[in-house]
Amino acid sequence: MGHNDTFPSDSAREAALTAAGEDAIHLTRELIRRDSTNRGGGEGDERAAAEFAAEALGAAGLSPVILESADRRANVVVRVPGTDPDADALLVHGHLDVVPADAHDWSVPPFSGEIADCPVTGAPALWGRGAVDMKNTIGMVTAVVRHWSEMGLRPRRDIVLAFVADEEDSAAYGADHLVREHADLFEGCTVAIGEGGGHTVHARSTNGDPVRLYPIGAAERGSAWLTLRSRGTAGHGSRPPRDNAVGTLAAAIARIDEHRWPLHMTPVTRAAIESITKALGVERAHGDIESNEAVDALIARLGTAAPLVAPTVRNSAAPTMLSAGYKVNVVPGEATAGVDGRVLPGAEEAFTAAMDELTGNRVTWEYAHGSPPVSAPVDSPAFDALRSALLAHDPEAHVVPVCLSGGTDAKVFARLGIDCYGFSPMRLPAGMDYPGLLHGVDERVPLDGLRFGVRVLDGFLRS
Repeated sequence: MGHNDTFPSDSAREAALTAAGEDAIHLTRELIRRDSTNRGGGEGDERAAAEFAAEALGAAGLSPVILESADRRANVVVRVPGTDPDADALLVHGHLDVVPADAHDWSVPPFSGEIADCPVTGAPALWGRGAVDMKNTIGMVTAVVRHWSEMGLRPRRDIVLAFVADEEDSAAYGADHLVREHADLFEGCTVAIGEGGGHTVHARSTNGDPVRLYPIGAAERGSAWLTLRSRGTAGHGSRPPRDNAVGTLAAAIARIDEHRWPLHMTPVTRAAIESITKALGVERAHGDIESNEAVDALIARLGTAAPLVAPTVRNSAAPTMLSAGYKVNVVPGEATAGVDGRVLPGAEEAFTAAMDELTGNRVTWEYAHGSPPVSAPVDSPAFDALRSALLAHDPEAHVVPVCLSGGTDAKVFARLGIDCYGFSPMRLPAGMDYPGLLHGVDERVPLDGLRFGVRVLDGFLRS
């Protein structure tokens, strides 16, 4: 990456940042056009997207490497050198893979990268699978790095970019592979940013005034994908046994589905409620986060901001799959089910105890896949820098820490002792259900959102 001693003028820098915003649109569009669908179970292909990202980074004078964990399961890693060799390095990670998209359900071909107005907001948007999750972030970050090369700029600290495979399944071919086999690439990294925050959430204060909230992911619930199994006596349907495997499993599934999980307030969620209620002017009562009923009543008063905390005040377990039998008049000897469990930091033992009780003596359960919950401090210099970067470009922003209900590759990179934050900055127009577009039909991102994100990322990454 080039560097010169002449700092660009304000007008030149403004023009260059404007150009970088357009570059982010171009890069995101081209990434969408490279189908990198991950169908799970090892069936995925990120190679074309990885090659494009590596070529775009190479044009900035960098030397990215493509690391395949299996045929076509490609990851891209590059280190951008900083000016201060004593400063801790920063990791910026994003995933190249996307979930499947059925073209019959979409208004536009999902891998066409079309630009058209959003039907809800009327703002020009880039459409396609990955526009929100999360080729937009990879496009913005790459555009920022290319902007630095063009202007002869360098960040203060080393920045490691990792664009990975397989986040949409188990991370085995992506972040997990890199952490296990190439941990040296992340040497010196103490803080990371990835998906899961930084976008606008439009809310209303108690006075009816508009409020722009920007959540930053500072924690994540762990994933507990479970396989439940019951066994019984096989036989003829006209003479049903008393130990019917299907009935036993169905009863356990019903108990799990109806279970009222107890309250578990983490430090991040407490900070989230404190920040959101303050921003909205919601009055607090003593003990309003100490019981299930009080917390639910408080969350109900948060309006459109409620989803930022509602899923993360307790563990959860959702039955998602059932399988048994092969003929209607045959009682099967075995029945299985899948349950998607999510576990808050500090609530792992409580989750295990609850599942043991809910499944009972005749149903066994085991992890099909599990990842631990993670948490990063909200009173850190890193979080302050993220807040400052947003405020620099939206002075009326209210930046709030949140615990993510789902999971990202942060769980994997945290194993290296890295504090991970969800930060993909995007200023959004009112009326756009941005989180609802994740994995949804007609996924799209506003063009102005990409332009905004480039400026915020440029400020944060060079700070």
